[in-house]
Amino acid sequence: MFNALKPQAADKILALMGLFRADPRADKVDLGVGVYKDAEGRTPVMRAIKAAEKQLWEAETTKTYTALAGEPAFHAAMAELVLGKGYPAERLSALQTVGGTGACRMGFELARLANPGCTVWFSDPTWPNHLSILDFMKLPRKGYRYFDSAARVVDFEAMMEDLQGVTAGDVVLLHGCCHNPTGANLTLEQWAAVADLLEAKGALPMIDLAYQGFGDGLDADAAGTRLVASRLPEVMIAASCSKNFGIYRERTGCLMVLSDAAAKETTQGTLAYLNRQTYSFAPDHGARLVTMVLTDPALRAEWEAELEEVRTGMLGLRQQLADELRQLSNSDRFDFLAQHRGMFSRLGATPEQVETMRSENAIYMVGDSRLNIAGLNAKTVPILARAIIAAGV
Repeated sequence: MFNALKPQAADKILALMGLFRADPRADKVDLGVGVYKDAEGRTPVMRAIKAAEKQLWEAETTKTYTALAGEPAFHAAMAELVLGKGYPAERLSALQTVGGTGACRMGFELARLANPGCTVWFSDPTWPNHLSILDFMKLPRKGYRYFDSAARVVDFEAMMEDLQGVTAGDVVLLHGCCHNPTGANLTLEQWAAVADLLEAKGALPMIDLAYQGFGDGLDADAAGTRLVASRLPEVMIAASCSKNFGIYRERTGCLMVLSDAAAKETTQGTLAYLNRQTYSFAPDHGARLVTMVLTDPALRAEWEAELEEVRTGMLGLRQQLADELRQLSNSDRFDFLAQHRGMFSRLGATPEQVETMRSENAIYMVGDSRLNIAGLNAKTVPILARAIIAAGV
């Protein structure tokens, strides 16, 4: 039977990681894999998480199963983080998931159960795994223009023009902040216009919020999501704890669904059903740590301080790279790097130029020229800047 299986296309980022590991050059720079790294190239355990783990180790008395949809305390802590204090608990259903990817998958599954004929609209470009999951599920999908690759800014006029084609019951996938792969975000005024359009069309917004706290701060990064949630009767939010809590391998995420209060019980039951059909119980360790950090004032203050260090560090690297490139190119065409937010930006290089930087300078980035700003440090920024100019970007 297994002889009938067909080879699957390799994940481009995982393949890039393999090439990087095999490269013997000591000065190689990894800007491909989407994880945060500090100035020493490490992805450290955050101080608050380490302290919470110690407390949990001392206090935990059992490893038995938790609730099928996850712990209500985790749901509440994440809802307050994402939606703010005073969020509409009477409208909220929530599901603890296997990372943010699991939250996205379960959101698509829920939408399919609710409306089997729905089309999912996605930004062009978007995180490649969005498309991979949709295609695997055989869900119809359509792209809407999002990024002006020449100006390296959001092409909002084109986005709104394309979204005119949305019909009632369709799902419109939006990036909550720190757009992956471009780093270009909607303004709050643009979020309001999108909310107006989706409300008029009767479409369901699904917001992928993977980087809250990495852009302009915890509240600012959630502002667009909160605006949409306050305006539309139904919203899905897929939140990841991998980046802002640094717990990548714990696979901790949360799917939040806002619906009419009368539909809450059925929606919550359906979410639990989806977990049961997929993997039964989501991992608990990371979710318990997140709950502890968010609900303990001392741990939360420590976490917010370290998250702010991470955020401002990335902003500093962005500004340094933009300044280096301005000096080397004698132009302002790379100033967009300082204006983008989060870990990623699209450089605007061709695949050939990306390959030149890899082969000649040991600089690894995805072929579409998405680079992970967090893979840099003060010493490697000038190296990257020189390589970009030498490659003719």
